[in-house]
Amino acid sequence: MDTLPVIGFILDHETAPTYSKLPWYAMRENYLHAVVPYGGLPIALPYVFDQVDAYLDRIDALVVIGGDFDIDPKLYGVNESHERIMLKPTRTDFELAMCRQALERQMPILGICGGQQALNVACGGSLMLHIPDYVQSEIEHEQPNPRNEVGHSVQVKQGSLLHRLVGANEIGVNSAHHQAVLQCAPSLVVSGTAPDGIIEAIEHPEHPYCLGVQWHPEYHVTGADDKIWEGFVNAAKHYQASNA
Repeated sequence: MDTLPVIGFILDHETAPTYSKLPWYAMRENYLHAVVPYGGLPIALPYVFDQVDAYLDRIDALVVIGGDFDIDPKLYGVNESHERIMLKPTRTDFELAMCRQALERQMPILGICGGQQALNVACGGSLMLHIPDYVQSEIEHEQPNPRNEVGHSVQVKQGSLLHRLVGANEIGVNSAHHQAVLQCAPSLVVSGTAPDGIIEAIEHPEHPYCLGVQWHPEYHVTGADDKIWEGFVNAAKHYQASNA
């Protein structure tokens, strides 16, 4: 029997005394379940900094999920802040370490919402502190309708990995973010934009599968989301085989 490729998901971390009076990890189940239909075996990764290499030795692909927090602007060279910004420095440090070392290994990486932003910062890019301060738009990037519905469209760059995956020039996506990529990292390229110009997808053109999307494909809003996950797990299978 073939061994399933192992997909590592970096957990969120909470200190609010809801589930437990002590600090606790969390993740929505639709993240972990997203890879199962395509033959991926999901595992959750707590923040053990001295085991980053050990984690990467045991997984075949990395997912950096979203979350209700922001990356410290100082990490991308900005000394100002915004009242909306809320930090989780330990999570950010762990995500950046995992992203950078996974990139060195040419391991498949999928960054989702805040995970896209982490990928961009890990590679030397910057972020908008708060979208309305940079772009005047009729699009609500924190959509008022449910997350399992389309919030707006995204134009997909032809010839990109994203375009090869979804097979379309335009797709519908959900939207739940107040920040976005400002300057794309030098090693990355933009592969998807909203009608108002907000960067919605980035990727590494010299990497087998390194993709960041600003939306949440784990909700499977359209068939394009399914294709992103299918392609991601297929890339993990290839990585697994090449490192057997």
